[in-house]
Amino acid sequence: MHLSAPESRCLSRIFGLLAEDMAEREVRERVGYGLLDLLKADHFASFVWDEAARRFGGRVTLNMSDDNLQSYEAYYQFHDPITYALQARRVPTLVTQVMPQRELMRSEFFNDFLARDGLHWGVNAYSYVDGRNIGDLRIWRGKSRENFDAHTLDLLRLIEPAFTGALHRASLRARLSGGADPHAGLSPRELAVAKMVGEGLTDKRIAQQLGVELSTVRTYLKRAFDKLGVQRRGGVAAAIGRLRND
Repeated sequence: MHLSAPESRCLSRIFGLLAEDMAEREVRERVGYGLLDLLKADHFASFVWDEAARRFGGRVTLNMSDDNLQSYEAYYQFHDPITYALQARRVPTLVTQVMPQRELMRSEFFNDFLARDGLHWGVNAYSYVDGRNIGDLRIWRGKSRENFDAHTLDLLRLIEPAFTGALHRASLRARLSGGADPHAGLSPRELAVAKMVGEGLTDKRIAQQLGVELSTVRTYLKRAFDKLGVQRRGGVAAAIGRLRND
């Protein structure tokens, strides 16, 4: 498979982050950002299949509206003509491989869910361990772009084993700790950002130290604020100090 120089750089970054110890949601989110760049895509979503409840949950999304996603969770996932067929294949698959685009565009699922956020061309990949779906990757382009292709599938086949491994390791760590989180539910990256804020570093400096975008730092910081129950940067140091003393 031929890789362009930008693709090689993107893949290197993705494999590097998948080698880190991250919480399960952080694995899916950070891979999502990498895939938007690698695949020149516009939208990303990742869910986890709950076999007992027979539904998808635990969403992680990029460039999709919350209202629309709530309607998916409440209704459209149960009236979805493509995702279950994609999931059954267990390998990276173009949406058009399970349903012709024209047929999809006539469906309620497309017109009342996908199209509202501009999702047009899709490709999915699924992670399985011991026959259990532990997470997925749903990548979409807008109507103005071309469909994904066989090269896309080759790239996702390269990434999927490392993605599955990272999810599996995160799950094992959570189980071994008995589900207890000594850091108020903060992921390793959220905790790192919170500690740097507590030390007085600016968002720009944190982004430079972690090698991520400024917007990514602010996303982690917002989540850390929510989990720590603080509203200002000044409250972070005290909250982190309380965690260390617990």
